Parts: sequence; structure tokens; C-alpha cells
Amino acid sequence: MPVTGKKQVHLAAQLPGIHNVTVWSDPRSGSQISVDSFIRLAQTVERGKFDFFFLAEGLRLREHKGQVYDLDIAGRPENLTVLSALAAVTTHLGLAATVNATFNEPYEVARRLATLDHLSGGRSAWNVVTSHDAFTGENFRRGGFLDEADRYTRAAEFLATTRELWNSWAEGDLRADTASGEFVRPGAGRFAHHGEHFDISGRFTTPPGPQGHPVIIQSGESDSGREFAASDADVIFSKHNQLDAARDFYRDVKRRLARYGRTPDELKIMPTANAVVADTDEEAVAYAAEVSRDLVSPQTAIAHLEAVWGRDLSGYDPDGPLPGIEPEDDAHFLRGHSVFRKGRAETARQWRKLAEERNLSIRELVIEVGGRQTFVGSPRTVADAIDHFVQTEGADGFVLVPHLTPGGLDDLVDRVVPLLQEKGVFREDYAGTTLRDHLGLSTPARPERRVDRTPVDRTPVDRKPLDNEASVDNEKEAS
Repeated sequence: MPVTGKKQVHLAAQLPGIHNVTVWSDPRSGSQISVDSFIRLAQTVERGKFDFFFLAEGLRLREHKGQVYDLDIAGRPENLTVLSALAAVTTHLGLAATVNATFNEPYEVARRLATLDHLSGGRSAWNVVTSHDAFTGENFRRGGFLDEADRYTRAAEFLATTRELWNSWAEGDLRADTASGEFVRPGAGRFAHHGEHFDISGRFTTPPGPQGHPVIIQSGESDSGREFAASDADVIFSKHNQLDAARDFYRDVKRRLARYGRTPDELKIMPTANAVVADTDEEAVAYAAEVSRDLVSPQTAIAHLEAVWGRDLSGYDPDGPLPGIEPEDDAHFLRGHSVFRKGRAETARQWRKLAEERNLSIRELVIEVGGRQTFVGSPRTVADAIDHFVQTEGADGFVLVPHLTPGGLDDLVDRVVPLLQEKGVFREDYAGTTLRDHLGLSTPARPERRVDRTPVDRTPVDRKPLDNEASVDNEKEAS
């Protein structure tokens, strides 16, 4: 049972479908696109009573020096299709997908998410992301037209429009057809939205799912991204998994909620994290060092350095010192990677300072700045660290990314979760059936509906058919 006065820990899992976070050389490493891998990991974390299973999105393969960056994961299936399959083999686990608000349309996203919510019994979630990147946009009709300053205004209108579509089925009364026994709603699904980015009207085809609206997740780090999350999101992903920085981020985002009439409990902050668990702390530290070196190969270390320096550094020894030359600001050796898109000169300065202070080689530096495991130790050490992080308001929980697919979270589920349950800070079983239940979030209010059981008049009448009545009448986008 929960301990009175202690915050409850929220846990989620991500199958690492993007970036070099998988140890490919380990014989236990499996396919990143096989349905068996998705099923195995999802069922493992459902056994551990996790809140949800999350899939990130990469809409274009990253490129390095004009070639596909083959140190990355190459196969990237479409998220909602995968999660629809997982809905059939799980019963309580939330199913969260990243879907881009720049290169999609509200009608189609609203329909796909509402469908997943029905298929899963109320377990769907949408991680709303944006992009102004022309490199990614080349895969889409509109290309990279969207200015960076407009990406959150479009995303905010996109989300508002999507909610209008979900709410369109709350209008009008249900009526029962005594002849067929079916319920009909003549006004259901009617919508019209006229805004800066979307001008659409029609009839939405999918009734609201069991949790009303899918859970909304956001992952912006900028000031506008934090504001967007505070105003509209249920969960925010964070990159801050070091305690001091995490507390600063946590306090900043939570304090913004009041201006939107929201309480701190209405937004869960969950950094991405990883863990190495072994019998003893010493064994875990040694294994974590091995994992870090496997994740940052010599080729990976040089590629990361080239992405920051904007120069060809293939002649440098990854186990040697950083280059003495300065970065070139306008070169982009690694395309499609947002981490190195901005502030590259300042990043290089900070990296050089750290390398000099710690006497680090290129590879050791790249490991230090991006390849360290968040939680390392025995099961007790890791459980205590997770609990301390949450109780001291560094986070509400974590999205755990394993370094092995699909069995990388077995030890955490089998050896760490029971200790969190013993502490009274993590559920022993699911208390509800929807993802909103797991996260302690309320169901969005909908107008009360009246059921009229008088017969429906089905006398044929002459009328002009509605244009494309079952879908969108007209959709255009303001550029």
C-alpha cells in the first residue's frame, strides 16, 4: 500500500528506435523492428506495472557527410501501427506514440489516436513534437516551409483543433432507432475550425474513446516549449536526469501551471533515464563502464565530434586529445540531429574545457557528455536513487530506455520494482484500466448527453447530399 505523505513513482519504458543507444555487439541484442521485440518489452514492463510504453519518432534517417548515418538505428516502423498491434497483447499498459504536428493534419491524427484509444480500452497517448527542419521536410509535400518561430503556434492550434474533433461527438442527443436497435446521433461529429494554420470543416468519424481524450505528452526544452507543456500537456518528457538540473527544470515548469488554472499534479514530469543493475554496486559500475564504451565506439566518438566542429576529423585518434582547431559555424556534418543544431561553438568551448580539466580523450569526452548511465548499482541502490530523485522533486518518474532490446529492462522489473513496492512508492497492481487512471489524471469534461428512446423517423426525404459527409469537407493550410 502507498505510504502516506510519499510521492508515488511513475515509470514508463521506451523501445530505443532512434539514436545510438543500443549495444549491437551484445549477443542478447535483438531486432529493433521485429514485432516480437515490441511484444517482449511491452509485456515485461506491463508485468512491472509501468504506466506506459513509448515509441519515439524519426521521420528521416540521419546523414553523416552526405551518407546515411549507419551507426544509428536504420529501421523505423510507424508508431501507431505498432501500438495497435500491442493493444491486442496487453491489457493495462499505456501506449504512447510520437506524432509530428508539423508534417501531419489534425483530422487524420485525431482519428488514428481515437481509434487506438478504442482498440486499447482507453490507453492511448500522443507525444506532440514539432519540426521546422527542411532536411526532414524534404520527405513531405510542404517541405521545410515552416519558420522555427511558427512551429509552436502551429502545434498549439493543431492540438486545439484535434481536441475540437474529439469533442465534436459530445454535441447533440443520442436517439435509439427502435427498428434496428441502434443508437444514432444526427449531429455527431460536426466540426468547423477556421484558424491561422487550419481551415477545415466536416464530420468527424470516430467517437471519443474510453478516456475521453488520449493523454497528451510534450518534450520541449525551450521557454516556449515549457510554456506549451504547462498550458496543454499531461506529461512532459525531460532530458534532465541529473538531480540539480532536474530540480531546476521541475520547479520552473511546475510554477508555470498556476497561470493556466492548473495544479502541480496535473502535469507529470518524466525524464528519460537508463539503468545498469548488478548484484553489487562494484559489479554494476564495472558493467556500466563497459556499456558506455560499447555505446560510444571510436567511429561514434569521431562522428559526434565532427557534428560539433563542422569539420572532417577522420584523421584524429579517438583515443587522443581534442583537435586544436576551431569549429566552423556554418557546416553540418551530421544532418537531422537536433542535439548539435544550435550553439555549436559554445558546445565546443565547454567540451574543450571539460577535456582539459579531466584529461579526457575524444572518446572519453563523448562518453562523459552523453554516454553515462543514469542509475548504476545493486537493486537496492538503484531503487533508493529512483525514490530519492522523485521524493526530492527532481521528477515525478522516469521513461527508462534499455541498452539492450528486448530484454534490457528485465533486471529492473524483476529486482528493482519489488523494492519500490516494498517502500510503498510504487503500485503493486493497476488500480484502473485507462492510462489516465495510471497517471492520476482526470478525464476531460464532456457535456452531459441525453438519450432519447423515441423512434427515429426514417421516412425518405429529398435532400442534397452533404459533400464527403463522413470525412473532411475542405482542408487547406495557410502558409
